[in-house]
Amino acid sequence: MTDARDDGGSDRSAQLGQEGVLRLLLRFSAPAIVGMMAQAMYNLIDRLFIGWALGGDGIAGIAVAFPLMLVMLSFGMLIGFGATSQISIRLGQRRKADAERILGNAATMLVVCSLAITALGLLFLDPMLNWVGASPTVLPLARDYLHVIVLGTVFQMVGFGLNAMIRGEGNPRVAMLSMLISVALNAILAPIFVFGFHGGMRGAAWATVASQAVSAVWVVAYFLRGKSVLRIRWRNLRPSWPVCAGICAIGAPPFAMQLTASLQQSLLNRQLEIYGGDSAVAAMGIIYALLMLVAMPIIGLNQGAQPIIGYNYGARRYDRVRKTLLNAILIATTLTVLGFSMAMLFPAPLIRLFAPHDGELVDVGARAIRIAACMFPIVGFQIVSSAYFQAVGKPKEALFLSLSRQLLVLVPALILLPRLFGLQGVWAAMPTADLASCVLTGLCLAPELRHLGQGPGA
Repeated sequence: MTDARDDGGSDRSAQLGQEGVLRLLLRFSAPAIVGMMAQAMYNLIDRLFIGWALGGDGIAGIAVAFPLMLVMLSFGMLIGFGATSQISIRLGQRRKADAERILGNAATMLVVCSLAITALGLLFLDPMLNWVGASPTVLPLARDYLHVIVLGTVFQMVGFGLNAMIRGEGNPRVAMLSMLISVALNAILAPIFVFGFHGGMRGAAWATVASQAVSAVWVVAYFLRGKSVLRIRWRNLRPSWPVCAGICAIGAPPFAMQLTASLQQSLLNRQLEIYGGDSAVAAMGIIYALLMLVAMPIIGLNQGAQPIIGYNYGARRYDRVRKTLLNAILIATTLTVLGFSMAMLFPAPLIRLFAPHDGELVDVGARAIRIAACMFPIVGFQIVSSAYFQAVGKPKEALFLSLSRQLLVLVPALILLPRLFGLQGVWAAMPTADLASCVLTGLCLAPELRHLGQGPGA
C-alpha cells in the first residue's frame, strides 16, 4: 500500500479531530445505537411472530439455527469491522487513496466469502443443525428457517459490512437510515409472510432476507452515486494480498468473538436440551433476543466511537482517544444497568410477550432471565474496552479480551456447572463468565489508560 498522502478527507472526516469529544461521540453513536437496535430487532421480530404462530417449538427452531447465523455474521464482522478500522486510521492520516483501496478490496471479499458460505451452508445444512443441538421435534422447523437465510447470505454480508464502512468514513446517519429502512420493512413483511401467506418458519426467513436485500442495495448505491467521502472504484476491486491480510488482522477480534459465540451457543443449546428440553432451548431464544436489545446498542456505541478513536489515534491526539473511551464506558454502563433493572423487575411479562399461551415456557424463562442477567451492569465496560484495542489497531489484545468471556470462561462453565447444579448451572454459567472477563479486561486496560494519559496533547 502506498504511503502517498492526499487531502481527500472531507469536513465530515476532519471533524473527528476537532469537535468536542462528548458531543461528537453522542452524535456518531446515537445513529449507530439506533441502527444496532434495529439489527437486534431482526431476531426479536422473528421470534415474536413465530412464537405467536407456532409456539415454543418455533422459537426453539430459530434458537438452534442461530449459532449458524452467527457464523455468517462473524465473516461480515471480520471484513466490515476490519476495513472500517483501517479506513478511519487512513483518513486520520490524510491517505484517502489508500482508504478507497481498502474499501474496494473489502467489497470483493464480502461477495466472495458470502457465496462460499451459501454453497457450504446448503450442502451441509442438516448435519450442521444436528451438531448445534436440534432435537427431532425442532429439526424440521430449524431447517425451513435456515435454508432461506443461507440463500440470502450475500445480502446480509454486503449490507452489514459496507454499512460499517459508511460509519468509518464519518457518515453515521446514512448507516442508521439503511438499517432502519431494513428493520421497518422486516416488521411489515414478517406478519404478512407468517400469517397472511401462512408461511410459518420460511415466511419469517423470507421477510428477513427481503429486508436485508434492500439494505444491501442502499449501501452499495451510497458508495457509487458520488455523495460519499470514499467511492467504490473498479480498479480497487481487484484483491491485494497485503490489503486483505491487513483487513483480516484488524477484523480478527470481532470475528473470533462471533465465531466463539457460535460455538458456545451450540454448546449452550446442547446443555439446555439435556437438562431442560425444548422449553429451556426456547426460553434461551427469548432471553437472548431480549438481552441483545441492550448488548447490540453497545456494539453500536463501539461503532460510533471507533472512527473517533481510530482517527485521533492516527493523528496522535491521545487526549481525545482517552476521553472518547471513558465516555463510551459510562454510556454503555448506563444501558446495561437499565437492561438489568428490566430483567429483575419484569421477568415473566417479558417472556410472556413471546409465548402468551405457554405457561411452562414463561415459568422457565422468568427464572432463567434473572440468573442470566445478574451481572449485566458490568458487561458494558467489558464490551467497550475490548473494542477499544481493535479501534487502535491492537488485534492481539482485542482478540484475547474478546475470547476471554466466550471461550476461556463460558465454555468451561457450561461444561462444569450443569454437572453440579443441573439446569440452574447452565443459566449461572453466563454471569460467571461476565464477572471473570470483566476482571481480565480491567487488568489489560489500566496500563493502556496510563499510556494515553502520558501521550501528546494530554
